[in-house]
Amino acid sequence: MDPVRRFRGTTFFLGCGFAAKYLRGGGNFSVPLQWMLGLRRLGLDAIWLEAMSSTGNACEDAARMENFEAQLAGHGLSGCYALLLGPRGSQAQELERMETRGMSLTELRRRLAGPTVLLNLCNSFRPPLVELFERRILCDLDPAEIAHWMERIEVGQSSHHEFWTIGLNRHEADCRMRPAKVNWRTFPPLVDTRLYQPFPLPSRARFTTVTQWYWNQSIEIDGEYPDLSKKASFEAFADLPSRVPDLDLELAVNLNPGDPEIERLRRLGWRLAVPHRVAATPSAYRDYLAGSLAEFGFCKRIESLMRSGWVSDRSAAYLATGRPVVALDTGAAKHFPSDCGILWVDNVEEAVDATRRVAHEAPLLARKARQTAERFFDAAGVLDRMLT
Repeated sequence: MDPVRRFRGTTFFLGCGFAAKYLRGGGNFSVPLQWMLGLRRLGLDAIWLEAMSSTGNACEDAARMENFEAQLAGHGLSGCYALLLGPRGSQAQELERMETRGMSLTELRRRLAGPTVLLNLCNSFRPPLVELFERRILCDLDPAEIAHWMERIEVGQSSHHEFWTIGLNRHEADCRMRPAKVNWRTFPPLVDTRLYQPFPLPSRARFTTVTQWYWNQSIEIDGEYPDLSKKASFEAFADLPSRVPDLDLELAVNLNPGDPEIERLRRLGWRLAVPHRVAATPSAYRDYLAGSLAEFGFCKRIESLMRSGWVSDRSAAYLATGRPVVALDTGAAKHFPSDCGILWVDNVEEAVDATRRVAHEAPLLARKARQTAERFFDAAGVLDRMLT
């Protein structure tokens, strides 16, 4: 049965709490955008429900909300959202204490009274707000981290009916995460293959990625508290530029001016870009990916240590743009064909071979990358399967 008939009369709410708060976060905004566009392509009645806490500065709040609305309008979603502004510093999400924009509170309550499905990205919605929805699905985009905390404290498990995770390796023997207390269903990250289209390959052999660097979580593993950030994962590949001097390796990395890491990375031969400049909006983010020959991507160290099977939503976007991906294997490799346009690596020697292969076989790998995006990561296809 097609989704429109299957869910006739049902309102899908895409629950997100991390898009509106950034004025210049094109990659960040692009994550929930793929979900929304996928739901729309399936013909479902979908509302983007964004929760944002006040900064305490009315002008700053207004700028963030207006920017959020402008990005929605740029993707044809002006009439498909409700933005909830909560009090500054409040942990409780109570609808009565939140201001609404986009959809009126009256209309929102009317929608909530009918059949509803909440896709709660990263557990953005918490009680009592989450309990207003009929069918509640926790959609985990940080599998190793959420698995760690879910085994120890309440992080939303008692408020949801279903649990989805992009940890593709969750049920495999080599996964080091503790046995799950909930029934996780696995799915790959989403990319809308109509929004992301293949582009001609650039003339420069330029590998890029857009990334955070530090991570402030402290998690015990085997009696120790190791650095589990992306910086920690990167260290094994730090001297890659000196090994492939004919290739350009660029990091659009989120570092504050004056951070000593900037000078260290440049000394190692890495080119640096400022993500708030090159990927400030979703369209700029897409252009940045398209201007690359491929992605050289890496994950937070916790994902590779735990063998979660994590794959980046950013990598899915590169693939859809017709860009191969060189990526650290988190246990995900076994879930894809060997010739899928993703070149999995575990060490710098393999990274040298993979980047050189991309440089020599770029047209072939670009076609395979696009085919993989359409087959495995397409937003409408993944959502159709998961909602069945």
